Amino acid sequence: MRIRSYILYVLLSLLILGCKQGPNYQDATASKGNHNFDYSILFVSCNDQDRPQPLWGPILEQQADLFIWGGDNIYADTEDMVKMKLDYDKVWARPEYVKLANHTAVTGTWDDHDFGIDDGGKEYPKIEESKKLFLDFLRVSKDDPRWSREGIYTSEIYETPKGSIKLILLDTRTFRDSLKKSQDPDRRYDPWRSGDEGTILGEEQWIWLQEELKGDAQDFTLIVSSIQFLNDRHGWESWGLFPSEVKRFEQLLSAATTTPIIILSGDRHLAEISKAKMEGLDYPLIDFTASGMTHTWIDGATEANEHRISNVVKRLNFGLLQFDFENKQVLFQIRGENNFLYEQHLQQY
Repeated sequence: MRIRSYILYVLLSLLILGCKQGPNYQDATASKGNHNFDYSILFVSCNDQDRPQPLWGPILEQQADLFIWGGDNIYADTEDMVKMKLDYDKVWARPEYVKLANHTAVTGTWDDHDFGIDDGGKEYPKIEESKKLFLDFLRVSKDDPRWSREGIYTSEIYETPKGSIKLILLDTRTFRDSLKKSQDPDRRYDPWRSGDEGTILGEEQWIWLQEELKGDAQDFTLIVSSIQFLNDRHGWESWGLFPSEVKRFEQLLSAATTTPIIILSGDRHLAEISKAKMEGLDYPLIDFTASGMTHTWIDGATEANEHRISNVVKRLNFGLLQFDFENKQVLFQIRGENNFLYEQHLQQY
């Protein structure tokens, strides 16, 4: 009788310990299970070139197919282009990044700090000079149309034997009008009244985006926004500060004939997964935020987000997306130092 009681006690203890571990906090060896994925993408933002950068090792370990810079790829905040170039050179001076760029496709967009001014937009006087340094940083071919037109927005197709992905990289800086300062001490900005605000993308980029969202040749479409779309109530930069632009984006997404659309965002110095049902879409829209390669908002309050389906990660992080083309599934993961798995979400499309 005592032996049976002891065995029962041990089994219950193991069960309790297993429950405490939870499904969201796992090590790198528990990431895929028996699931075979066809294509993987790394996504990062907020990389201060002068801070320690402990995530390059874990990033290299993933051996992903594509690496996306999501903005704030350096912290320049300057009109001095000599300084900005030196800041970009510091990234290329890291052997880990050179190794990544030599073995993995690299692309990206910018946000405010690599654009040149905190929370900046079209008022920044060195847009063209900054753009040239950005394109040089990414080793963009000189025959690419971005060299000869305004903005750094572009689209790219990534083909595999099993499926393909369309990547749309938005420019949320070059054409963006001014923000509305808030009188609330807990907020930096307030939304403009609908109809009073200007634009985020600018008319030419809007027309281009509408065309990019036509067709269904690819299995998935990723839109890199740099600023958050679904989480828009926190008083920092987001699409929600421009209500008319949000409405236009929603209408564009609803009318899109492209395959399932996923939004990638950065900027916030935290990571989270947001998910919402949108009118006109027969699948949920996910806004996957990965932000904090070198620093995060660890002491900041966790604001409300009605669309959040994960915990908020305030540790150094990067995003990983893994695609199963045959079964129309995407695994979203938030990872950190030592490839620690903070959060994951498997979405069926």
